[in-house]
Amino acid sequence: MKIIASVGAVLLLLGVLSFFVPFPHSEDHSVRIADTKIGVQTEHSDKIPTGASVALVGAGVIVMALGLRKSQ
Repeated sequence: MKIIASVGAVLLLLGVLSFFVPFPHSEDHSVRIADTKIGVQTEHSDKIPTGASVALVGAGVIVMALGLRKSQ
């Protein structure tokens, strides 16, 4: 059952990191006319919603506690 506790630890770590680390993404707004491409490329760095981060942390704690409890 150590695997379940490890999965819980990974979920907990991802949840804590999601509070601080932004995820970059880019969008391409362009029009292609014959051989010419006219457009703008934008880049954003957004954090995931706080509710999702809290859910990841909560799920990590629950899964880790269940994994550690079953191994004893």
